[in-house]
Amino acid sequence: MAVTAETYHVPVLLTESIDGLGIKSGGIYVDVTFGGGGHSEEILRRLGGTGHLYGFDQDADAEERLCRGNGLPEVGENFTFVRSNFRYLKNWMRYYGVSQIDGLLADLGVSSHHLDDPTRGFSFRYEAPLDMRMNKRAGRTAADIINEDSEERLADIFYLYGELKNARRIAKVLVEVRGQKRIETTQDFLHVVEPFFRREREKKDMARLFQALRIEVNHEMDALRDMLKAATDLLKPGGRLSVITYHSLEDRIVKNVMKSGNVEGKVEKDFFGRMDTPFELVHNKVIVPNEEEQQKNPRSRSAKLRVAEKKC
Repeated sequence: MAVTAETYHVPVLLTESIDGLGIKSGGIYVDVTFGGGGHSEEILRRLGGTGHLYGFDQDADAEERLCRGNGLPEVGENFTFVRSNFRYLKNWMRYYGVSQIDGLLADLGVSSHHLDDPTRGFSFRYEAPLDMRMNKRAGRTAADIINEDSEERLADIFYLYGELKNARRIAKVLVEVRGQKRIETTQDFLHVVEPFFRREREKKDMARLFQALRIEVNHEMDALRDMLKAATDLLKPGGRLSVITYHSLEDRIVKNVMKSGNVEGKVEKDFFGRMDTPFELVHNKVIVPNEEEQQKNPRSRSAKLRVAEKKC
């Protein structure tokens, strides 16, 4: 079967997230999570030939498929691919001579492609090296972290990023086991941690454990904070920020930035006691996928869309 943009990565909340951008003809937009190109394709379709879209992705797979045209949308002179982590958004916009943008889209979390690729170590469904790097060219792997970090640090990772109550017990046993033999693969890892999870919650808790490792490997929370700060600075008055989140950690950060302009959620007030924030929410409530989309794309079940507009 040919790999298409849809099979490589099914775009979540496609219509709702692009509607949220309020695309203006001739505008400048950024898709900081290019992936399979599904969201970018829709932005380009609405943008027409006079605007410009910058698509960010740090994964070489996305760039290679784009160069081959393998299932990805037709792109022309009004599209620029940037192979980089989106935390460097501001640097790259400066490089391209862009001082302001009309909108930014972010579909956070791991893509369908990464979960379904048995060689990358993102999923506990496959025997694979414990890698989990979005950018395979640099950084420490999940195996490096499991085998080298302190017991205390491992416990913090599992508790903070996976919200696992038995994080300390898991970390303790991992340190004991790695003292006898290095933990290299997903199966090595599962053999150690499986006894800690009740069968009725096993898949859910295992997913949280893998999520925690992935977040640490890719420094996802730090990158998200940096990107949102850059987006806040770059957006024009009236510009839109459209962000899809998948877990409470990233959603809390996005919610705080849209509410207050900072990741801590601290709202400042002016002399008259009015809230002094850079954004105004476009929707009072988060948007979630309808039942039909959740049935077709299980990944969408935890998705939340938040949209905000830069104040004039």
